[in-house]
Amino acid sequence: VQLQASGGGLVQAGGSLRLSCAASGRTFSSYAMGWFRQAPGKEREFVATINWNGGRTYYADSVEGRFTISRDGAKNTVYLQMNSLKPEDTAVYYCAAGRSNTAYSGAYFLETWYEYWGQGTLVTVSS
Repeated sequence: VQLQASGGGLVQAGGSLRLSCAASGRTFSSYAMGWFRQAPGKEREFVATINWNGGRTYYADSVEGRFTISRDGAKNTVYLQMNSLKPEDTAVYYCAAGRSNTAYSGAYFLETWYEYWGQGTLVTVSS
């Protein structure tokens, strides 16, 4: 699976952005998808994930209610709609894919569960 993230940019606090992650290669529908982010000087952290058919989503507490993850099987793309952005959301955002299995529900927030990673897209939120 090859992943290509896009949609990052500069936005003012309170604004919105939508990130996209296009997948190619193996069967997209077999994979759960996730978004992680890494702020300057910090470790990469979990943001959101969606299971193989879009029926389940999970979010980090810090983005719950502001971000929405979704997927479009026809386009092999996963999205992260980010609203009410804050300066602390500034980071490089990475999409990731992991083959759906029974471990997903207990491991979706772990980087190590995901097998494939995109290159990252920078989101900068100004105050």
